[in-house]
Amino acid sequence: MRKQHIRTDPRRQSVEVRIGIVHSPRELTFETDTAAEELRTILDAALAEGKQPLVAFTDTKGKQYFVPTAGIAYVELGGEGGRKVGFIS
Repeated sequence: MRKQHIRTDPRRQSVEVRIGIVHSPRELTFETDTAAEELRTILDAALAEGKQPLVAFTDTKGKQYFVPTAGIAYVELGGEGGRKVGFIS
């Protein structure tokens, strides 16, 4: 498996990623500092080549996820944006 190093910008806001896995009742959901376009490029390369058995992601806390490319049912990339905190009066 070819490792891809992703540089993250501390000013960049997180992106929510949801990945559906074939034959799994639950989806994998996490937030990452990697830009949505960069994630799409990584996924396109991993799925197009067919040579990568796994694709790796790192969330905002440094936790790594390895997903088998053959088992990916769908990927949903949320928009870039921070969490909304506070009250509206």
